[in-house]
Amino acid sequence: MALLGALLTGLAGARPVAIGGLVQSSAVDTRVFVGGEALPVWTLPRLGVAVRNDPQDVRLQLGTRELRYSPAAGWRAIGLPLPTRLPVPELAGGSLYVPLAALTALGVLVLADTPSLLDFAAPVSVPLETLPPSPVAVASAPAPTPAPVPGPTPGPTPPAPTLPSATLTTLRVSRTLHRTVEVQRVVVELSGSVAHTVTREAHGLVVGLPGVTAAPSTQTLESGDTLSVLSSPQGTTVRLGTGGGRSEIFTLDNPPRVVIDTTTYTDSRVPPPVNPDTLPEGVTYRAVGKLHLLSFDPARYQPRVVSAPAGKASGVADLVRSVGGVAGVNGGYFDPASNLPVDLVAVGGLMTAGSLEKRATLGFTAQGEALFGYPKPRYVLSGPEFSVTVNSIRSRPDGTLLTAFVGDGTTRVGADLLTTVFVAPGAGSVARALTGVVVPPEGTLAFTFDPARFPQLPRTAGAPLTVGLNWRAADAPWETALDALSAGPLLVQGGRVAINAQREGFNTAANIWRPTRQVALGTLGAQPTIAYFEHGTPEAFAAALAAAGVRDAVRLDSGSSATAYLTGGYASLGGYLNTVWSRTVPNAVVFVPRAPDARK
Repeated sequence: MALLGALLTGLAGARPVAIGGLVQSSAVDTRVFVGGEALPVWTLPRLGVAVRNDPQDVRLQLGTRELRYSPAAGWRAIGLPLPTRLPVPELAGGSLYVPLAALTALGVLVLADTPSLLDFAAPVSVPLETLPPSPVAVASAPAPTPAPVPGPTPGPTPPAPTLPSATLTTLRVSRTLHRTVEVQRVVVELSGSVAHTVTREAHGLVVGLPGVTAAPSTQTLESGDTLSVLSSPQGTTVRLGTGGGRSEIFTLDNPPRVVIDTTTYTDSRVPPPVNPDTLPEGVTYRAVGKLHLLSFDPARYQPRVVSAPAGKASGVADLVRSVGGVAGVNGGYFDPASNLPVDLVAVGGLMTAGSLEKRATLGFTAQGEALFGYPKPRYVLSGPEFSVTVNSIRSRPDGTLLTAFVGDGTTRVGADLLTTVFVAPGAGSVARALTGVVVPPEGTLAFTFDPARFPQLPRTAGAPLTVGLNWRAADAPWETALDALSAGPLLVQGGRVAINAQREGFNTAANIWRPTRQVALGTLGAQPTIAYFEHGTPEAFAAALAAAGVRDAVRLDSGSSATAYLTGGYASLGGYLNTVWSRTVPNAVVFVPRAPDARK
């Protein structure tokens, strides 16, 4: 139930706000409503936006661009196109909140939009004055009121009935089930355009339609929700009683309609599916039989290898959110007992897990180009008149070996009588030299050795020492790789099935080769692509990929690890290609949006 509650309130929660890199007080944090993320109106002058903080007459002005809102007329735009389906302002905790989408439409510059922080550019100036009420048309002078006629004292005056302005002509309901996500649509069709109000309740909402006439009715919907229409002299109210879910309200024209979409996650034991109708820009989804493909525009997205802390495992969705990505797929094979990779992992030009030197590998350059092949990378330490190849990458010391480890700020390396030298990436000398157990700082290269076995290696700070990564491969330009991940087998190469289990040392009689859920990373139409196969052998997976036009592809850890995740989805629940929850993993391939200037 805790998981269900978290998903129903949205995967993206409230965030701290920074202005020009300076984090503001918690009172300025964003809040998440049904319509999306929002900011308090009283804070907006700090962003350079002049405001009128009135629930009945909201004004947001930045330069010559302005957005106005009133319950009767909805949103209006001046000096800019009106964003479609802009959420309404919300009252919470005594403050009025307006959607983040309204600020971006006005042109407020966002410097950083990450899962943990929303950073706005500092404004040139901060408005000090509150905007006056929105201009209204001047009404003609009212006729003089006749003098009262003496008589008995009148009793309470009943409210005057509202003159009918429209009729509720049709009430339509539809319900669609996407895996275990239910999408229910209630359409209130009217004979003419009218203003409406929305009141949210603990278990549903009420839509007020002043001046609208309708026949009263009550019905229980297929979803179990209750839909009631009530009529009064002042107009009509439509009440939708729900048992949960998130409701979004918007209007449509020709004919005038008020639409209520309610999305309910009915079973948290099953991952919510991808919504193919609301994909992020630059993402393409295809399904061919049991094969599902998510392709990414390389001009918009950079593939990266993202790792959990050493010895830890994480959900793929969490790894995606940790770097502000839009999608991800689980990475390579690992030891479930230790959560440590069993084959090559390279992140940001640093090899954090050593290579078995036989399995298919995928890599990514700084420009986002995908590489496929069989590199056998090793660290090489060089200095005046010496060059030594590192034996192993691990934190556990071994007096007979030269071991390497990329520091994470918490893991200990070294041992008594062994020397450990720290080298900063790209530096040409030793930063520190120590004996015994030590903790290398995060991102620092640490090399541990027995001086008696490696007398040529330096043992003092400042001594010249160069660290190189020799990829030892000619099947791709691996020297340009920034990130890399080994898994295997290579499924497709040049558009043809390319499985060679013997070459890569796979035991086809073992569980690793059994028919199961399969995932891979490949290229389709020059776009990096996540592939998910519902069930089958590696050979069946490879054949399906080749038939779909995939040019190159490497299988990743499959079976109980297989996860392919995309942000967004129905009611912002996120979407999964896999139909069962998978176990946590130590690394993933994540697609991260490029900065706007990097797309040119």
